[in-house]
Amino acid sequence: MMMLNWSRRAACLELDPELFFPISLEGPGRSQVEKAKTICGRCPVRRPCLEYALDTRQAHGVWGGTDPEQRRELSSPAAPRPGTVPAPQLRGGR
Repeated sequence: MMMLNWSRRAACLELDPELFFPISLEGPGRSQVEKAKTICGRCPVRRPCLEYALDTRQAHGVWGGTDPEQRRELSSPAAPRPGTVPAPQLRGGR
């Protein structure tokens, strides 16, 4: 079971969760996402929140200051995870 102790220190802890889970990322939802990201920007646990979202493949909402599209980009095989270092190439391209 994944420990979520970090979540007790989240800037969003006492805010309406609907702010972080807009119905759409278009129209009024876009400003809602931007407001949520602003809150995440000052959050002391932004990194573990983002890591949790990536590890658990959260497909909806704002997590760690990212929207679903940004997390998909971070999760793509070509994109390194935050805080990781790419492995060196082995001889022969393996």
